Amino acid sequence: MVTDQPGYEHLIQFLTEHLSLFTEDGTALPEGKSVGEILEERVAEQIITLCTQHTELEMNHRSMIIREVDGIMYDFQEVLSSVLEKKATAEQAELINEIALLIKNLFDSAIARLMD
Repeated sequence: MVTDQPGYEHLIQFLTEHLSLFTEDGTALPEGKSVGEILEERVAEQIITLCTQHTELEMNHRSMIIREVDGIMYDFQEVLSSVLEKKATAEQAELINEIALLIKNLFDSAIARLMD
């Protein structure tokens, strides 16, 4: 659905180009959440929004999305494996939020193609 599309490759490239942000010291978020927690929360929020916005999706489409999201989370956790447990900084959380929004955009585009 999206992981086999060029946009997903660009997203992974975008993340790897910004990996240095995860090695820089910064002020941890006040709530003290880790990079992994922020990643899971932000992606989950966007996927919930996606499914809420696209009421026309059938159960098999939703299942396909969940499987793809599992694969995406695996890929991102692999790339960020050395920093997943570290406390996230505001800059890292902002980048993760941007990535989560881009993931949602990839799915929005895929759903539009699917429904045509």
